[in-house]
Amino acid sequence: MPMIPTVKDMSPRGERYFDLFSKLLNDRLIVITEQVDDTMMGIIVSQLLYLEALDSEEPIHIYISSPGGSVMAGLAILDTMQLISAPVYTYAMGMVASMAAVLFTCGEPGHRYILPNAE
Repeated sequence: MPMIPTVKDMSPRGERYFDLFSKLLNDRLIVITEQVDDTMMGIIVSQLLYLEALDSEEPIHIYISSPGGSVMAGLAILDTMQLISAPVYTYAMGMVASMAAVLFTCGEPGHRYILPNAE
């Protein structure tokens, strides 16, 4: 069973604890670190649509380190990136290959970032 880290958030109402992925999503950050498949596609598409519903003008940031994967699943993510109004900024880190590279290159023009050790 994988461990999911928790983070503490301070608010005027006191301390609140979140799982790390919920905190990142709350900050409009999506992380792709596994092979692109149908399960991941469902999660990423849902996250994109959720963030679009919250605010269609605020950028969404996708950090990608993936060997790629299913073309059809990747195209569903790509279609959603293009469907929503919110700009999608992409960040390449580690290995970004195959379908993951396609997703990276389809980020908002002028807002595609390659970290120093990305391949």
